[in-house]
Order: sequence, then C-alpha cells, then structure tokens
Amino acid sequence: MAIDLYKGFTNMITGESFRCISFDEDAFIFEWIVQPFGYIPFEHIHLEQDEIFYVKKGALRIVIEGKEQIAGPGTSITVPKGKRHIAFNDRPEVLECEVRYTPGLDNYAFFQCFGGLTVDRQMNKKGGINIGKMLYFTGKMKARCITRPTSVPVPLFRLAIAFFLVAGSLLGWKKLYTKYTGAAR
Repeated sequence: MAIDLYKGFTNMITGESFRCISFDEDAFIFEWIVQPFGYIPFEHIHLEQDEIFYVKKGALRIVIEGKEQIAGPGTSITVPKGKRHIAFNDRPEVLECEVRYTPGLDNYAFFQCFGGLTVDRQMNKKGGINIGKMLYFTGKMKARCITRPTSVPVPLFRLAIAFFLVAGSLLGWKKLYTKYTGAAR
C-alpha cells in the first residue's frame, strides 16, 4: 500500500516527524516536528522551490548560505530556491513548524519515496536515507522537486541519477517505487 503522507512518518535517528497538511500545484505544505537536538542530516539545495518555515513552537536554528538565523514562535524564514541550507533544533524542547514548498511540483510522490525509505529504515547512521534508492526514485518519476545535497557537485549529481536509474532498474527497485507511491509507471 502507498505511503499516506497525511498520516505522517518519523525518522527516529534525526528526531524529525513529517505529516502532509495539503498539496496542490501551488504548494506542498507539511507539519515538521523535531525532537530536542534533532536535525536535518545534510546541507542541501532545493533547485526549483522556495522553502518557507513557519515556527509554531520552539526555536529553529537554520544556516542559509553560511549565515545562521534563529526563528521563534510566530516567525518565519524563507529559503529561496538554489540557496544551500541546513536546519536544527538545538534546544531541549520540541520544535514545531509548518513548512511550505512553493510551487508544489511533484513533492507528494517524492515525499512518499522519502517516507517509504524512512519507514523501511533504509538509512545511514546519521539518519540520511539511502541515497542510491532516492536517486533512482528521482529519475524514475522525472522529479521536478529535486533536492541536491551540497556535498555532491551538479554534474556528479546528474550522473548519479542516471547511474542509479539504470542500476535500480536492474536491481528491481521499481517494486519499492510502486510500494511507496502506488504508481506502476
């Protein structure tokens, strides 16, 4: 059965929980709850979307293009597309945010794959999901909502998507794509 993002999922290693609030062509909006000292496991860039964090509870520490910012309840921070960033909850209380990606693009299916790998514990010791499989899914769905780790240069990232699309096809990863998204394409 496909991953239902409206029910949510949790990464027990990073302390992050994700639950979709709404999705359409204009925006993908989700609840992001981060346990004390929880974190996003790697600095990244959203190539085609702005990301807006609305802090509801706690304090968000975010580093955008090397500049640190802190946002508290009732405030928001926008990360424009193409800007490298990483976010943390470095406090002893829970952080609750509403996060919005604009435009929505194909984020629902992308997050189904991300959530499926998380639920199936296909991740490294830091809580980062299986990058090879996520690159396969990215290529398989011809994702427009691409998120690129900043540690991987653009040409290598594109080559890796192409490589894992072929490798994943040979390794039978299509069954995981179908399992997570319900789509057979």
